[in-house]
Amino acid sequence: MDAAAGVVLCLAFVLGLWVTGVPGQVGAIPVGAIALPLLGLSLAVLMPRLWRTGPRALLWIAAGIVGLLAVLYFQVRLPQPDANDISTVLANPVLAEVGVGQAAPSVEVQGFVETPPRLTRSQKIQFELGAFRARVITAEGKEIVAESVTGRAYATVPLLQGTGLYPGQMVSVRGVLYEPTAAANPGGFDFRAYLAQQGMFVGLRGKQVDFPEAEGRFRDERTWQRSLFYMPQHWLWQVRQRIVRAQVSGLGVPEGPLVSAMLLGKSGVDVPHEVKDSFAQAGLAHALAASGFQVSLLIGIMLNLTRSLSPRLALPISIGTLLLYIGLTGLEPSVLRAGLMGLAVLLSLALERRIKSLGALILAATLLLLWNPIWIWNLGFQLSFLATLGLLVTAPVLTKWLDWMPTAIASLVAVPLAAYIWTLPLQLFVFGVVSPYSIVLNMLTALLITLISLGSGITALVALLSPSVGAALSKLMYFPAHGLIQMAELTNQLPGSSVATGTIQASQAIALYLLFVLVWWLPHLQRRWWTVGIVCIGLIAVPAWSAAATTVKVTVLATAEQPMLVVQNQGEVGLIGNSSEQDVIFTVLPFLRQRGINRINWAIAPTLDPDTTAGWYRLLQTIPVRAFHSVSNSPQGNIRTADQAATLPLDPNRTALFTSLQTQQAQVIPLQVDDSIKTAAIALRPLSLDPLALRFQIGDQIWLLLNAPDSSSALAALTPKLATLTSVLWWNGSSLDETVLAQISPKLAIASPKPLSPSTQNWFHTHTIPTFSTYQDGAIQWTPTEGFTSTLDVDG
Repeated sequence: MDAAAGVVLCLAFVLGLWVTGVPGQVGAIPVGAIALPLLGLSLAVLMPRLWRTGPRALLWIAAGIVGLLAVLYFQVRLPQPDANDISTVLANPVLAEVGVGQAAPSVEVQGFVETPPRLTRSQKIQFELGAFRARVITAEGKEIVAESVTGRAYATVPLLQGTGLYPGQMVSVRGVLYEPTAAANPGGFDFRAYLAQQGMFVGLRGKQVDFPEAEGRFRDERTWQRSLFYMPQHWLWQVRQRIVRAQVSGLGVPEGPLVSAMLLGKSGVDVPHEVKDSFAQAGLAHALAASGFQVSLLIGIMLNLTRSLSPRLALPISIGTLLLYIGLTGLEPSVLRAGLMGLAVLLSLALERRIKSLGALILAATLLLLWNPIWIWNLGFQLSFLATLGLLVTAPVLTKWLDWMPTAIASLVAVPLAAYIWTLPLQLFVFGVVSPYSIVLNMLTALLITLISLGSGITALVALLSPSVGAALSKLMYFPAHGLIQMAELTNQLPGSSVATGTIQASQAIALYLLFVLVWWLPHLQRRWWTVGIVCIGLIAVPAWSAAATTVKVTVLATAEQPMLVVQNQGEVGLIGNSSEQDVIFTVLPFLRQRGINRINWAIAPTLDPDTTAGWYRLLQTIPVRAFHSVSNSPQGNIRTADQAATLPLDPNRTALFTSLQTQQAQVIPLQVDDSIKTAAIALRPLSLDPLALRFQIGDQIWLLLNAPDSSSALAALTPKLATLTSVLWWNGSSLDETVLAQISPKLAIASPKPLSPSTQNWFHTHTIPTFSTYQDGAIQWTPTEGFTSTLDVDG
């Protein structure tokens, strides 16, 4: 088989895995399994006539068969829970009978820590737990079920309980099992699918961690096979911890974790989430991921260090060092891709043969996907592959265009620009956000990143021999590391540093990549790059503009703590409700980015307490608001101006919020009972502020927002005001008095964010009033054409 045939078959295999994402089946057969053989037959007929020097018909038929086998291989390797998987414990009748709002029985799971523990945003320790035994315990401590289990669970435990855990350690975790949730909001994170790709189907919210092996229990579970499996993981973890502790000791936080992550990757280092967010927004997220850059540096260093040695000795030393480094980074797909290509470089030098970089990239991708076909949907694998492809096929063209510049400067421009171009469609498809300054920032920070990466590697080697000396030496990198952090933060403060374009459709992303391939394949198109560029911009901008100008939609978001509603009306965007900081980070901001929203025309915050104030402030740090309507619950009364807000001493978040509003020159308008608020999208009137009752009209729908207290007696005085036409009742889900419900008499009800009260649900059912609950149904959307729809099925 020649090289060209091998490339065609490898690409057919990759394409076969990729089409597994195409929905639909014919009978029980995936669409891709049928389409690819037919495509192969079609190409066998057409290509020999159109491309006379290309592959023969037989090869195209073989490629179609390889694509078919790839689809079937993906289905076979798709993780599925075993009969005794830990997730099956959820089906136990005792757990299945637990109703909404009831305390679930505790579950005690024994198993081994399978991944390095990591610190989550909520300051908990997370790891994968390889389970071998589970038992269900009642609140009284009575054991109900005890059985042997298999599989892994996504475990989180309190910070103090999880400190000091390491891979291969046997633990007993007591807590609550839960089923991972699907994406509850449009474009939201699908936690269930994310875990399923990694072969996990259950989560464990731990409260207590014990160590049975130290107590002499379950020692027979540590078989020699498990010991052999966990031993290298534990050793690599110890080496990694030795390096990280030395660098953090010398540099402090966040500079220390940053320097360590630039060597070992962020998966093995707890980089502060503020730094991760800052780098991601600025377009420097790749600096925190060990990838081809670090592997290239390592290979270059090893080639220089082993130059005087014989090839028989130099090659094993270089390969061993490369494998050790890959192990330290945690076997991430992006690092494995770079490692395979680095291994190909070392072998080609030893054999004195020239390597074809593009062929090596395709072969590396194929080998990795043969090992784990699920990685075809791993975002790190996709970005690493596309960025490298851009460097191979586009960077040389850009460098040629920039030949009027000095060579070093032309390379600094061409390399980040090529990677940016090839990863941009995927980023728009997944995130819907563009960082306009990222190319310039990558050019300016290229020398800093190289310096820090080299310094991190040197201090890591020293730290392995002497942690104290390594810590002292790492202090020399403080100013470069601190400067890199400051540059990212400064860039994020520039106007338009992060532009939400809205997520593009898969068809748009495919069209963009087809245009990229055509420009690379056809040299005459390279001379008309500006025409192709205009077409690419049009593919992104025209649909986004059309959607923004025509969309009329109301979305009640599936938040965790506070209710929030988003109104989109032909370019005007408004928010009604409140959000905690966690809701803003994980729900509100992702939704707004996915919709391509960069500005809020008006926002109505019915209450402002320290929690919701922090949420609004976090939102305003990313998206400006033109008009902010709020009411104060402070002893000073309603807040009318930012100057008055600044005099409140008890809540620093409030001062920061209104200072931010003042900086944005936003209108700050107090909410007052019976004062009307009118915009192009809504007409709103507060009926009461304590308890909260807001009536507003969107289109032909009249909404009533109630923040019902535990006792409905407070609502009784409002019944005359509530006894008017109401299309939609939106409240927090708590129990409502039947008299109040009869006065409101809504046509539809939405509970958010709490689960729907059983008694209130029975009343709605008796009166045949449709109900939704964001707790069970996910986000609820209304459009004039489709009416009300939910993101999730009630059955899950």
